[in-house]
Amino acid sequence: MRIAIVTDAWDPQVNGVVRTLKATRAELEQQGHDVLVISPDNYYNLPCPTYPEIRLAVARAATIGDRLMTFAPDAVHLSTEGPLCLAARRWCVRNGWQFTTAYHTQFPDYFAARTGIGADWVWPYFRWFHSASQAVLVSTPSVRDILRQQGIPHSVHWSRGVDIDAFSPEVPQHPTFANLPRPIQLYVGRVAIEKNIEAFLATGHPGTKVIVGDGPARLALQAQYPDAVFLGALSGAELAGAYSGADVFVFPSKTDTFGLVMIEALASGTPVAAFPVSGPIDIVTPATGALSDGLDIAIADALARNRSDCAFYGRTYTWEASARQFASALVAAIEPYARAA
Repeated sequence: MRIAIVTDAWDPQVNGVVRTLKATRAELEQQGHDVLVISPDNYYNLPCPTYPEIRLAVARAATIGDRLMTFAPDAVHLSTEGPLCLAARRWCVRNGWQFTTAYHTQFPDYFAARTGIGADWVWPYFRWFHSASQAVLVSTPSVRDILRQQGIPHSVHWSRGVDIDAFSPEVPQHPTFANLPRPIQLYVGRVAIEKNIEAFLATGHPGTKVIVGDGPARLALQAQYPDAVFLGALSGAELAGAYSGADVFVFPSKTDTFGLVMIEALASGTPVAAFPVSGPIDIVTPATGALSDGLDIAIADALARNRSDCAFYGRTYTWEASARQFASALVAAIEPYARAA
């Protein structure tokens, strides 16, 4: 199958959406599909206000349409709700091309956290954007429920995966961990207000809090919580060693749709502590972590979990299965249209 993926999120961004799309493309190509990615680096782009890592592409709908017609895809997938996918949506609707969309990010909640303006002001745009798609791909049942409540009923499941060759309990721990008081409580992800990291840093469980990642809130949080260890952004063996060397992984976000970092931690044998919200409630089981409205309680409870159980469960999430699920969702969405044509 020839698949065109249009996305506003791509390199040099480092986030779950980009990692998901890159891993999915690699697996799809491994499975014999031909994949075209149309991303902001193909066009003139500008930094997003308050979030400069995100590049906002300036492209005419006709320009994107030309690339789509040249590639002649069997399926078109619009991965984000930004300007590039908006232009692609406009062209597809105008020319009668069917397409799928995805809901990767709780952007209405992110918008509310960053601006103080209620999420209800943003949802009408999301309802309109997704209304023309054949199906909206979502990562968890709880996100599917959120979309239904917001008047977006046509969603289908598309789970995520973990690089089981990279993340493992056998990976040597990060060298910094050798001299840190235990238990080591780890956070990995963007250091930004919408990630609710301060809720983790304000907990009182003994041990050491370690933050891996970068973002606009890092300097302020470092100044406010000098006892926490901020390692900055890590990748490769260093990141894998941070996961495997931690005693518990803490996921304080209340706005993520999935949380790839949770299954990476689990595949590394590290139990997860989180709030009982969308994302964690779909991933964390009683055997692999703990959920509580009090993070201190969740951390203490999760530390009692068996690391072998965590690793076994985390490694059930594979990118191969995720990519097959993605392709199947696209086929199911386009087949009725293809038969009608």
